[in-house]
Amino acid sequence: MFRLVLLLVGAVSLPVLGSTFSQQLVDAALARTEHTVIYNGAYFALDYPNGDVPEHFGVCTDVLIRSYRALGIDLQVQVHEDMKQHFAQYPSKRIWGLSRTDRNIDHRRVPNLQVFFTRHGESLAVSDSASSYLPGDIVTWMLPGNLPHIGIVSDQYTAAGVPKIVHNIGLGPQLNDMLFSYQITGHYRYLPEVD
Repeated sequence: MFRLVLLLVGAVSLPVLGSTFSQQLVDAALARTEHTVIYNGAYFALDYPNGDVPEHFGVCTDVLIRSYRALGIDLQVQVHEDMKQHFAQYPSKRIWGLSRTDRNIDHRRVPNLQVFFTRHGESLAVSDSASSYLPGDIVTWMLPGNLPHIGIVSDQYTAAGVPKIVHNIGLGPQLNDMLFSYQITGHYRYLPEVD
């Protein structure tokens, strides 16, 4: 009987923990919209670990990086360490002609994050159904001009029930109705264990 109770408690706790992390990620992302950030994708030499571009600069990936970092998750380290071990699985050579990792920029590139989230999170089906996208999910798009983009699904919805997205498409971190505005190229859920 005692084992059954522990098993039931464990089964009930798991979704709650994932749900709690997702809500914390959404809250951290929404907090990013209160910061004034100039869109600047320049290359910066960063500290390691916990390196960040100057706080008044950023691009779409920095919204994600800073949101996860607010929860104690350092994507700079996680992406860099995974790329060191599995460089051939990442598109850095194919897209940018690189032959080794670069801890200053690798985590700030959408295609690298797509590979990382596929390897260490869940890669979910791309759907045209708004209900498929849950708060805390990560979505990638291809913008005109073949520009990859990334954002976080919020817990706020349009009148039509479409979740709004926290992202930076050039005007600083914003909450917008843009989920279906561009071609979706990826849908991910990354809920890492926090120490």
